[in-house]
Amino acid sequence: MTSNALEGGCACGGVRYRLNDKPFIVHNCHCRLCQRQTGTGSAVNAFIESDRLEQLSGELAEGDFATGSGGTQTVVRCASCATSVWSFYPRLGRKVAAVRVGSLDDPSAAPPDVAIYVADKPDWAPLPEGIRAFDEFYNPAEVYPPESLARLKALLDG
Repeated sequence: MTSNALEGGCACGGVRYRLNDKPFIVHNCHCRLCQRQTGTGSAVNAFIESDRLEQLSGELAEGDFATGSGGTQTVVRCASCATSVWSFYPRLGRKVAAVRVGSLDDPSAAPPDVAIYVADKPDWAPLPEGIRAFDEFYNPAEVYPPESLARLKALLDG
């Protein structure tokens, strides 16, 4: 990532937001649920503490969907155009937002750190070069850089 502050928004321009820090991890998820929810071969999510995500404008709507772990994620969308801008996953609840990288003004600024659930990946979907790939999930202690592990620990301890 080239900057600590990134902005993004929805397709109609009504919702705008800013990441006030770099994400602590970016997933390229190929699970079937992400494929169905996004209508693509994978979802790319930048995980950041919710208090470092600032909504600048627009009205949001939320919907709940199943996750591969059997929990429920809350997907946050623009109330006008229904573009998905971020989610809250069950493990960390609303402490962490999973921002849809495709909704960033510059998606190239938040490349994936890891590919997950690649066992479900469509044959035609390429994996990003130079990142670790896992058939399912992984142990964060084995993948996260030290700074990201510290941020995750602070969330879990808080």
